[in-house]
Amino acid sequence: MLPLENIVVVSLEQAVAAPFTTRQLADWGARVIKVERPGTGDFARYYDDSVQGLSSHFVWINRGKESLTLDLTQPKGQEILHELLKKADVFVQNLKPGATDKLGIGSAALHAQYPELICCDISGFGSDGPLRDRKAYDLLIQAESGLLSITGTPNQAVKVGVSIADIAAGMYALTGILTALLARNQQGHGTIVEVSMLEALGEWMSYPLYYSHYSGHAPARTGPAHATIAPYGPYPVGDGTMVYLGIQNEREWVRFCEEVLARPDWVTDARFRDNASRVAHRDELDAQIQECFSSLSHDQVVQRLDQAGIAYAQLNTMEDMWNHPQLRARHRWSTVETENGPIEALLPPFNVSGVTPQMGPVPKLGEHTETMLQELGYSAQTIAQFRRLKII
Repeated sequence: MLPLENIVVVSLEQAVAAPFTTRQLADWGARVIKVERPGTGDFARYYDDSVQGLSSHFVWINRGKESLTLDLTQPKGQEILHELLKKADVFVQNLKPGATDKLGIGSAALHAQYPELICCDISGFGSDGPLRDRKAYDLLIQAESGLLSITGTPNQAVKVGVSIADIAAGMYALTGILTALLARNQQGHGTIVEVSMLEALGEWMSYPLYYSHYSGHAPARTGPAHATIAPYGPYPVGDGTMVYLGIQNEREWVRFCEEVLARPDWVTDARFRDNASRVAHRDELDAQIQECFSSLSHDQVVQRLDQAGIAYAQLNTMEDMWNHPQLRARHRWSTVETENGPIEALLPPFNVSGVTPQMGPVPKLGEHTETMLQELGYSAQTIAQFRRLKII
């Protein structure tokens, strides 16, 4: 039995944050009913067509769900939704601000009507405050949170290459839902979980926020290097390759000097004797390290780093990561079915001993509409009428 088996989730979701939340619930056994607009569905279905004609975003975060199309602006559409909610444990939504309230299905109303239901709202800025009604997308939250101000090069702010604000919000929504399910087991009633993208990413920004507020200056944009730790970043090697490395403490610095650079004198050099000094003299330090590495091959540098126990990495491409030997050795890839054939997918990134997550198929738009309505007791004739009236 999967951990979340018997949990029923109804989701009015789009884009990334809410679908990422509910896909993880589905992976561990929950029944996730994805309610989509008739004809168009979740707009993330159309971001691209790179995965055998399907959207890379959509196949990533929508496996294992059932797709039901409903026009919630029609009374019958809302009636069907309520029939589902009567049997649901969790309701998730990340529609534009105020949309569910206008439809009469805001979390406060639903919680009053279904006391055992857990309602989860995901928004850009939260349910109150001056920016409550502002739409939010990942780049905009990266900007509002200050992430862009510390990411990139001295001359150019650069966004993170994945939807980090959506992912952060989705993870905290998942945590909130699981916490609420545990609380319901203890207390017997549901609750409302609220997550904003700004606050979720704000939590992840706490280090630079603390650093900036209490030091009086923000971490500099330093490209792939670390703004407040040195040495930390990419270093060219004599054969034209690059090694990424990071020194995290003074014990590592001593080993790095003695065993990798063959410069034990740097351990007591006033310019480099502690991290603050190394950061202050970063340009000199980087130049000296590059000089040491210039006469060595990549394999020689890596061998020394391994022997000294210093962390390092190489810059992988997307294809390198897809074929990463560590992932392959640990059997982290599985197969997921789609309407256009099977694709590979990474397993969830945590293991539960004795439990295998379900890697369910990615649903096509409205794939489960008829079977779900039949489950609710509607006849084939009535379902056909719903289709003519564009309720489904």
